Amino acid sequence: MNDQVKPPRTVGVWGTSLIQINGMIGAGIFALPAVLVAAVGSFAPVMIIMGGILILPLCLSFAWLATRFDRTGGPVLYGKVAFGSFAGFQAGWGRAASGIVALAANTHVMFSYFAAIFPVLENETINSAAVFLTLILATLYNILGMRSSVNALGVLTVLKLVPLGILVLAAVFGNFTSPSIILPEFSDAETVILLTFYAFTGFEGVVVPAGEMKNPKRDLPRVIIVTLAGVTLAYVLIIWAYLTIVTEPSGDANALAGAAQIALGQVGAAMIALAAGFSIMANTFGGMVVVPRIVYGMAEQGMLPGWFERIHPRFLTPANAIMFYGFTGALFSLTGGFAALAAASTLTRILTYVITAAALPMIEHREGRIKPLHGLMAVLALASCVWIASHAGMQSWTTFGGLFVVGTILFLIARRQSGD
Repeated sequence: MNDQVKPPRTVGVWGTSLIQINGMIGAGIFALPAVLVAAVGSFAPVMIIMGGILILPLCLSFAWLATRFDRTGGPVLYGKVAFGSFAGFQAGWGRAASGIVALAANTHVMFSYFAAIFPVLENETINSAAVFLTLILATLYNILGMRSSVNALGVLTVLKLVPLGILVLAAVFGNFTSPSIILPEFSDAETVILLTFYAFTGFEGVVVPAGEMKNPKRDLPRVIIVTLAGVTLAYVLIIWAYLTIVTEPSGDANALAGAAQIALGQVGAAMIALAAGFSIMANTFGGMVVVPRIVYGMAEQGMLPGWFERIHPRFLTPANAIMFYGFTGALFSLTGGFAALAAASTLTRILTYVITAAALPMIEHREGRIKPLHGLMAVLALASCVWIASHAGMQSWTTFGGLFVVGTILFLIARRQSGD
């Protein structure tokens, strides 16, 4: 390993878009349509648009900050430049810690979808072994290079989006009647709005591997906003297709497969089940691209031991950070102890959002002038984050506090070792 070698800049606009798409689209796109329709009926597509608008200020904050940085780390760099190393560390640490647990949890969910097609996976031992082996193989594959990782993301993206596109076409050309949009009586408006906001989280990962992008200052802002619009449109079309095909919608998480069965028969149901599995796989694989780069960026800034910064001499990837992330996630997959951390993952992500949104006006203030539009969007982003965090349960806050304390201890140890 060579500490002086840096990963090459091989990722263009297409690869950057794939990272963001797969950060935002995981299992939720298969469960959300039915859940949202059950809550607000035919108004569901409008609610999704409102969710996209709600998260837009946060996306713009990330996009404007991305024009100032071309190194790996994303929020780690934003927090450090604006508020110092401790804020930068916390912006990255919680996301990395919860990401390890989410890696294990999501892979279990992926195989639960595949079990609908391959019943042998219903065996607990076989299922656990399949999850563990998948994470190990995905880790080793990611070490082979960013280019190969982006290519794999491209294949997985096709495998999950094409079946959804077929379902939309079946709704368009089938003998179905699209319902009229009716304004519902909201019984729990906050829950519904939170649900639509969560549908778009995950976009922030795209800024992390900026050090491996060809022109991140130019490409990232465009990709963040265009992909947000594209994902919003995809959600709207899929929810519309579900509303059009299913005459009696239910809140069942597998209801989208039921819609496919109505439109396309048993083959359609199997197609959606496979697509859901591949969607989670792509989301997990995207996490393997992003989260190790957070760890690497933290080590590069002296916030973690130098071991995490080491680059593979042949493949030029942050191999140690990738191995730490993937192998630790694989070990977690063998236990049932990740539920509490998974519950806190939203709060740790919101901490990253808060630090980033606050960093924008702080950095501009130091540059001499806060742009009014930028300041307004930062304030709106902060307000939405605080509002969402206020609805978290006590278990999430307790686990979040534990993560924060552990991260603080690791930060102090790393700083002491570096002599700062």
